[in-house]
Amino acid sequence: MRLDKYLKVSRLIKRRTVAKEIADKGRISINGKVAKSSSDVAVGDELTILFGNKTLVVKITRIVETTKKADAEEMYQVVSDTAR
Repeated sequence: MRLDKYLKVSRLIKRRTVAKEIADKGRISINGKVAKSSSDVAVGDELTILFGNKTLVVKITRIVETTKKADAEEMYQVVSDTAR
């Protein structure tokens, strides 16, 4: 699944266009490598997302095409959530 779509479906980022912008600015990395919005993600990958003054690291546990809001949190596991 594309990175921008995964971020939207998992509700880590609300809109796919916003996810695309953030990824294309180089603020998201997959397993330590800077990722584009079109990069593929797989179960077990570790995403590092830089939001302003906050860094969020999550591990992908599940990939589904669509999900309900209640089930979205099961798609990832938060590794760390730190403020800079």
